[in-house]
Amino acid sequence: MAKIQKVIYYSDELRDEFSTAVIQARPIDENYDYGGKTFSWKVKRFFLHRIFAQPIAVLYLKLVFRHRILNRSVLKKYKKGPMFVYGNHTNVFADPLVPTFVSFPQQAFVIVHPNNVSMPVWGKIMPYLGALPLPDNFSAMKNFIGTVKYHVEHNKSIYIYPEAHIWPFYTKIRPFTDVSFKYPVDYGCPVFCFTNVYKKRRFSENPKMLTYVDGPFFADEKLSPKERRRKLRDEVYNAMCRRSALNDVEIVTYIKKEKPERTGIEEQS
Repeated sequence: MAKIQKVIYYSDELRDEFSTAVIQARPIDENYDYGGKTFSWKVKRFFLHRIFAQPIAVLYLKLVFRHRILNRSVLKKYKKGPMFVYGNHTNVFADPLVPTFVSFPQQAFVIVHPNNVSMPVWGKIMPYLGALPLPDNFSAMKNFIGTVKYHVEHNKSIYIYPEAHIWPFYTKIRPFTDVSFKYPVDYGCPVFCFTNVYKKRRFSENPKMLTYVDGPFFADEKLSPKERRRKLRDEVYNAMCRRSALNDVEIVTYIKKEKPERTGIEEQS
């Protein structure tokens, strides 16, 4: 029997979302508590993250994807200070786990969609695992920015998926804006990127996942803030595109729609 291959038709590389999770996002308003500052919160994070979640994450990534991180040495000189790290968004289950290990043992926090803290049970745990949900309004933005600043001042790494939307097993890099590069420009932090690449496995249809780390990239002080963001974005995007060329297996085929009425997911045998 021929292997079933998924085909996804898309129309907008910037806005289309193909995560299968159906979650009612909770409001992230001015009353949302990002935590991270009190002793009791840090103790809870240690047990939930280091003792509970991290060993499970290691087992999952190794058993399912034979996961490895390559070129991580480029981070060595910068682990004692804050950094912003950007990655491609191609796996519902692996993407929340990879940042923990890229800059380990430095603590990692990930800017996420509110869906990530809205799941039953897990939604309450995710903040302790480093999830920083995007705010819903201007009042909440002040709280969010204050939390990011706090982690930068305490030498943590902040992870961002600039593509924003999950495209499972996509093997290229989708275009993304320079909006999120405002953070490293404002705080004067080094920038790195990681690219998850899928490789064929000899005795399994499940691909191997390799994570390539690149950088550092720095904001050019000779440019205006807007130009700095654009240059950083382009450097990260180009580095990720070069790494994405190393993919050698296609689990899902993505085809741009030609007819407006054709949409969604199909399977081919």
